[in-house]
Amino acid sequence: MMEIYLDNAATTKTDPEVMDLVTRVMTEDYGNAASLHKKGVDAERYAVKARQQIADTLKCAPKNIYFTSGGTESNNWAILSTAEAYVRSGKHLITTLVEHASVKNVMEALKNRGFEITYLPVDENGCVSVQSVREAVRPDTILVSVMAVNNEIGAREPVEEIGEMLHSKFPQVLFHVDAIQSYGKYRIYPERSHIDYMSVSAHKIHGPKGAGFLYVSDRVKLKPYIYGGGQQKGMRSGTENIPGEAGLGLASEIAYRHLDENNERLYQLKSRLREGLMALEGAFLNGQADGSSAPHILSCSFEGMRSEVLLHALEDRGIYVSSGSACSSSHPSQINTLSGMGLSKARQEGTIRFSFSKYTKEEEIEETLVALRDLLPLLRRFKRK
Repeated sequence: MMEIYLDNAATTKTDPEVMDLVTRVMTEDYGNAASLHKKGVDAERYAVKARQQIADTLKCAPKNIYFTSGGTESNNWAILSTAEAYVRSGKHLITTLVEHASVKNVMEALKNRGFEITYLPVDENGCVSVQSVREAVRPDTILVSVMAVNNEIGAREPVEEIGEMLHSKFPQVLFHVDAIQSYGKYRIYPERSHIDYMSVSAHKIHGPKGAGFLYVSDRVKLKPYIYGGGQQKGMRSGTENIPGEAGLGLASEIAYRHLDENNERLYQLKSRLREGLMALEGAFLNGQADGSSAPHILSCSFEGMRSEVLLHALEDRGIYVSSGSACSSSHPSQINTLSGMGLSKARQEGTIRFSFSKYTKEEEIEETLVALRDLLPLLRRFKRK
């Protein structure tokens, strides 16, 4: 039976080049980067190279890159650091109703500490308006946090326009962008877009799990997140994950080698799946499922169907999909994108997310459509009984 993996927004298969590099670092160049001997110096070179590789994709300086354990830590660090460093300037933060749990839950934690959070609504496509952000800013606002690409439906948020607006109208307000689903799919230049913090995770771009980075602009007063031996300029102590950092650096470089060609192919796969889904009875696409949304994510609701039932029926055929954000799938109350868009409970409960990567094949899309054509009528009949 063919194995078809269409859950790449949750995690991706590690690129063979990256796997070889990580293995070499773990088995040959395994020194502690803080050690003064040759093994330590050799290990440190990997961290230096990885920072440069990432900086090259962002057109920024390597000193603006801080390695983390992944997107969740990067999001947490940016938001909590701002709250601590800028509390004298205000205790008001702005975000949207459709953010990832690693942003939303941090905001809720700050709310319990006396901060005020404004959650902005989105339109039927899952997008926040620049005007609503502008109208929400107050004299005591210290941070705006908006994701670049929504992890559940692939909606592209207007982060460049928001950054420009904040820069021109409210330069004192810091801007955080969760770029976990957009990095490696779009060219993002934080300085040009007036982004102060940007979060990225390696395992979304065919890198190793447990690695990520936080871009931090020069104007930010960054607070240490982990205290200890003073690694990473004292901002994030602890023995550096050199295999992860090296793998992340190489994965970043690879992601941008053939970005346009890769995206064109992803959009072709998405277009074919969209066409096939629209031909199915009781199938409804969520958000803008065309070229204006991310190339690798497509969300569809199936009438008269529960997503868990369809998900496992597809799994029995070797097809792996998702019912939403992998980080929130065991906590349905945290899945808020579809409700934030105004979808009915029935639509939300019948939603499947398909997400692709450079390894997804055309025949896998066709096989998935065949499986859906077979399964949907059968499962609906079973439900009626």
